[in-house]
Amino acid sequence: MEKVTPRSNDLPFNGPLETGVRAVLNLHACFPKTLDIQRLTALDYLIVRTSVVGGPLDMHPAAPITTPVTQVRRKMVQDALNLMMARDLVTQVVAEDGIAYCAGESSAFFVDAIQTPYLTQLFHRAQWLADFSKDLDNEEFDKRMKVILDNWVSEFQDEVGSAGGSK
Repeated sequence: MEKVTPRSNDLPFNGPLETGVRAVLNLHACFPKTLDIQRLTALDYLIVRTSVVGGPLDMHPAAPITTPVTQVRRKMVQDALNLMMARDLVTQVVAEDGIAYCAGESSAFFVDAIQTPYLTQLFHRAQWLADFSKDLDNEEFDKRMKVILDNWVSEFQDEVGSAGGSK
C-alpha cells in the first residue's frame, strides 16, 4: 500500500476549492462587474480580513504575518479560478485591457445553496467588500490597498503587473 504523505506547505482555507469558493462569492457579489486577477487576489485576502478596511470582524484569526504573500496567493487564486471555470461558476472575459473574470452561469445557484454559517458569513463579507469597492477603479483600489496593507501594490506589481488594467 502506498503511503500518503501530507504536503507541509498546504495551509487550511487556501486550497483550490476553498480559494475558488471565495472567488465565486466575490464575483457573485460584484456581478455584473468583471475583476482582474490582481483585484481578485486582494479580495481573496480581504474577504477573511475585512476589519483591515473598516468592515466586519475578521473570519480567520490574526496571523503573525499580516501582509499577504502575493506570489503564493496569486497562484492559488489562478488555480482556483481554473477549477471554478470548469464548473461554470466563473467565466473568463478577454477584453482590450486584459483578462478579467465574472460570475459564471451556475454561480447564482451555488450561492443560493449556501447553508453553513461560515459560508453565509463569508458571503456577507463578500457583499460588504463589493459595496466598499464598487466605485473604485483599479488605480484607486490599489492606492487604498497600499495604505491599508503596507506595500501591497508595490510587492504585487514588482512580481507581475495587473493583467486586467491599470498599474
